[in-house]
Amino acid sequence: MSTELVAAEDIGVDPKRLELFLARVQLEVDHGPLPSAQVAVARRGRLVAFETYGDATNGHRYILQSVGRNVVAAVTWKLLGEGVLELEEKVADVIPEFGTNGKDVVTVEQVLTHTGGFPFAPLGYPKMLDRRSRLEAFSRWRLDWEPGSRLQFHLTSAAWVIAELVERRTGKAFAEYLRTEIVEPLGLGFVLPLSVDRFHEDLAVPTATDRTSDDQEVDPWGPWYLANPEILAAGEPSHSIVGSAADLVLLGQALLHSGLWDEDTVADAIRIRRSEAPFGEQIYGGSPETANVGLFCMVSGEHGGNSFTPRSGSPRTFGHRGAPAQLAFTDAQTGTSFAFLTNGYPLAGYDYSLQGVNLVVNVGNLGNDLIA
Repeated sequence: MSTELVAAEDIGVDPKRLELFLARVQLEVDHGPLPSAQVAVARRGRLVAFETYGDATNGHRYILQSVGRNVVAAVTWKLLGEGVLELEEKVADVIPEFGTNGKDVVTVEQVLTHTGGFPFAPLGYPKMLDRRSRLEAFSRWRLDWEPGSRLQFHLTSAAWVIAELVERRTGKAFAEYLRTEIVEPLGLGFVLPLSVDRFHEDLAVPTATDRTSDDQEVDPWGPWYLANPEILAAGEPSHSIVGSAADLVLLGQALLHSGLWDEDTVADAIRIRRSEAPFGEQIYGGSPETANVGLFCMVSGEHGGNSFTPRSGSPRTFGHRGAPAQLAFTDAQTGTSFAFLTNGYPLAGYDYSLQGVNLVVNVGNLGNDLIA
């Protein structure tokens, strides 16, 4: 897809609303805590804005964190549309190693909706580097609750299962499938994995926004886990993808316009399948706010929480946010896509301060409100 910018009026985007959105993002860099921010907007398959503010350039990529679930979702939707994968299938029928300790009943749909019952199944570095070690980990995983009975974000465990489903059904490792079937055909810039030697050259490297002295340490877990070049290079399927804001909005447009995805499958994927407050601690995605969940994406719906999706635009808005305050959403009704990325992280990794919450709410609502 073309990265050439077109005039807002040419694709039906209100230039004044676009200007307000970009100014709000720039404010967080010029007068706020963020070292850099990158933002993009697209409609009708064309980019209307792609800007980077602060100590990065449009040539830099960002660690997508949970925003990368948009990319994982796109892979699974493609396989579903082609009939390569079925929602009703038991995961263990595709991956026999997974079918232990009661997990033989878990379906593909439950994995994609964070209702599979194994949210904290462990698979860390360096074991995740080796496929055999990953499969051995699958066989040891136990259920925390009955599959389908609860919504609780499966932070990394679901993505590893999805990656193995992709490899079993296509014969290609997840990263290879992403590159050959989506990235290269569409001319996108997503990279998985990013090699250690490219970490400082390609990335807007994560930077602490609230460090007041040199001896303050970041939380080594959560989002900061991926600030280690070796761990990022290990290629956890969703959070370790790196890319630009332009890549994200053009992917959103491709889902609607490129012909690579079956239209009915995409429409079904962004249908709300669970609507409830996610269980668990806030740092792991738990919330008193309602989350509307599609197939590995969040959907705005008529009612939902500000923390999960924009409340502007149409109820058919879908996408994902990620640490520390990153956003990537497409409104399937208005046809707009926007993305906001940053490399500024608090020491704790997540920013639940009033300022952090307001950033997500305000930027998200302005980015999804571009049609007069």
